[in-house]
Amino acid sequence: MHWIRADGSDFGGNLPIPRSGHTAVMVGKSKVVVFGGFADKRFLDDIAVYDIENKLWFTPQCTGSGSDEQHGPPPRAFHVSVSIDCNLFVFGGRSGGKRLGDFWMLDTDIWQWSELTSFGDLPSPREFAAASAIGNRKIVMYGGWDGKKWLSDVYILDTISLEWTELSVSGSAPPPRCGHSVTMVEKRLLVYGGRGGGGLIMGDLWALKGLIEEDNETPGWTQLKLPGQPPSPRCGHTVTSGGHYLLLFGGHGTGGWLSRYDIYHNDCVILDRVSVQWKRLLTTNEPLPVRAYHSMTCIGARYLLFGGFDGKTTFGDLWWLVPEDDPIAKRLPSSITPVPDIKQTVTRSDLSQSIHKESEMEESPIVELQKRIGVPISSSIPHMNIVDEVDDKELLELSSRLPISDPGAAIESLRHHWKNSSASSIQLRELGPLLRDYQRLIANHYIGNFAPESALSTCTPLGEGIQHQFFHLKSASQLRLGDVPRLLSEYKELIPN
Repeated sequence: MHWIRADGSDFGGNLPIPRSGHTAVMVGKSKVVVFGGFADKRFLDDIAVYDIENKLWFTPQCTGSGSDEQHGPPPRAFHVSVSIDCNLFVFGGRSGGKRLGDFWMLDTDIWQWSELTSFGDLPSPREFAAASAIGNRKIVMYGGWDGKKWLSDVYILDTISLEWTELSVSGSAPPPRCGHSVTMVEKRLLVYGGRGGGGLIMGDLWALKGLIEEDNETPGWTQLKLPGQPPSPRCGHTVTSGGHYLLLFGGHGTGGWLSRYDIYHNDCVILDRVSVQWKRLLTTNEPLPVRAYHSMTCIGARYLLFGGFDGKTTFGDLWWLVPEDDPIAKRLPSSITPVPDIKQTVTRSDLSQSIHKESEMEESPIVELQKRIGVPISSSIPHMNIVDEVDDKELLELSSRLPISDPGAAIESLRHHWKNSSASSIQLRELGPLLRDYQRLIANHYIGNFAPESALSTCTPLGEGIQHQFFHLKSASQLRLGDVPRLLSEYKELIPN
């Protein structure tokens, strides 16, 4: 896949202004409707529509009325929007310091808003919930934040009768959360990530059954622990269904349990519905800037990304994620007339430096190894530097404490000590040397002492238990508490008996 920033020739009309916390929903197969969001310290209530066939952005003149005689929903962000046929349903969100519980429908055939009076088990006002369509009649909504607590309730709306039903679910359930994603996959609702109690960022995956009334299936949650390379814990990400896989992009998390700094992501991870495992999606060019609370919409074989926030800046840029054989994949960055946004545009000298970095990276066997084992590569981040064990001062210092005079033998003894250790016995000072030795052993297996690229095609792969989940980390500070057992487990597979 290939990231391409939208060209001025891609669209006509009035582009949406920068924002985050908005929704962008495919209505039918002909248009994408963007609603609401937050930008410049204000909440938005505008509609921007992308006409797919005519490649045109426009702002419809909407009519309608609500309970307070307004023509449409009041400004908001972090709401939910779901389309059923030609109608866009909007619930909740936040406006200023107030969580909203109102319910609206936009008829996109006549561009008319209606505030709906629903009944049944009405959900409480909330923001950061997530919702998905069930077939062409019902909507399921899960979780959110009501200003005082994280929520874990499940509601189903019948869009014909306008009746809400709170789903009674037996057995174990996922922890309450907000800022997560939900996706209907056949008859199951998949929930990933989010922020929960105490501000904890989560990376768990759950499936909810019993949503299809005709199946007479008892509702129940199941936590899924899938093989492969799962995404790191995050909230404010997107999960978009396309073909036989789900594409997860971006989001907001923390830097690890050793350093609690905030980080924003720009990685792509797919959940393959055929092999039922996580895979890192490699993109063959410079990734776009990190962000969360953006939107991602699948349009045919392409994905359209809009907006978002990186902790400092609200974006208004539009990006395509396209297959390698897409005609625009061959478009050179220097030929682009970018769609305007509030970020500073890249100068020609910046592009030259970027191209120079990429050419240097292509010559590195370490980068070739990263590509082979599915590690995302960015020329904006220095490529990995695998330190030889004789130059790893922390490794040498640890091994020197063993009663062995020969440094090489002491290092081997330390490795076998780690092989026989439990995760709870690993001390903080050992994590850095352990992580670097893990990366070094993987690199030496594939490319020896940094052998030529040809070695990559002749060496045998490591065992199936080695998934290289931590090969891309720059330092141990990026490890989370739950990573240490997995790191140690993979490390042990690298050490011969």
